[in-house]
Amino acid sequence: MGLGEIMDIIRVSLYNLVIISAPILLASMVIGLLISILQATTQIQEQTLTFVPKLLAVFGALAFLGPWMLKKLMDYTIYIFNLIPNMIK
Repeated sequence: MGLGEIMDIIRVSLYNLVIISAPILLASMVIGLLISILQATTQIQEQTLTFVPKLLAVFGALAFLGPWMLKKLMDYTIYIFNLIPNMIK
């Protein structure tokens, strides 16, 4: 197994990491931004106000995108398992 193959595995791993985590992070970031704008316009400076909406957004995103995320993880796992015979050579 050469350096090129190792770099390819690392590249695919990082790509999957970004693709799978992006929807959850974006949902949390958008809700946080909206709540921050609401707090700035109403001058309510309660720090715990963003917690529950972000939590609901993350759970909603997981419920909606969970099957897609699981499929991506399964495809990646199959990809890694298929590389095992090449590592033995």
